[in-house]
Amino acid sequence: MINTTFYARRLHSLVGLLALGGFLMEHILTNASALGGAEALNGKLAMMELIPKPIFLGLEIGAVAIPFLFHAIYGIYICMQAKNNPTKYGYLNNWNFAFQRWTAWFLLVFLVWHVGYLRCYVKGVLGTPITYELIQSYITSSPIVFVLYLIGMLAAIFHFTNGITTFLMTWGVVKGPRAQKMTGLFSMMLCVALSLVTIAFMVSYFVPMH
Repeated sequence: MINTTFYARRLHSLVGLLALGGFLMEHILTNASALGGAEALNGKLAMMELIPKPIFLGLEIGAVAIPFLFHAIYGIYICMQAKNNPTKYGYLNNWNFAFQRWTAWFLLVFLVWHVGYLRCYVKGVLGTPITYELIQSYITSSPIVFVLYLIGMLAAIFHFTNGITTFLMTWGVVKGPRAQKMTGLFSMMLCVALSLVTIAFMVSYFVPMH
């Protein structure tokens, strides 16, 4: 049982870093094209549409859906065992530990809503292609949608970047307080950078470039 938990936790962190982290980075970089206006983002999306549908579907299932389900299900198990007490022990690592689990719960709901609506309903059921104009309409449709989407993206970014630190610690790559502190600093700097990019491209939908 101990060995099972040992390997399951490492697989959980590996999947989170490589599969889901890679997907998040691609998602942010693609959406950042919106800073160049409709033509720039639509060009990126059109390139993705050139991928043969069987290959694209296989990538969605094998590289995103299955890893996400494993990461989510085992993540729920980890969260149920966690004892969050940042107010009692208010040091930074303890707050990061708590936020890692709080963002996990929020992301579980957010991704069901986001993927369920855009990927499954709009693109899958209605057959409407994802375009700059569609995303703009979606993001600017309501202040609630904008705020929830922004919180969801920022939560995903923190969960991923803080997960880099926990991954390196879990796998024994970084050892000692100094190495862990430097890794944590790098992760938070990456978190801030990705968050600023995300805020920028989301706000750009309200003042599109021509």
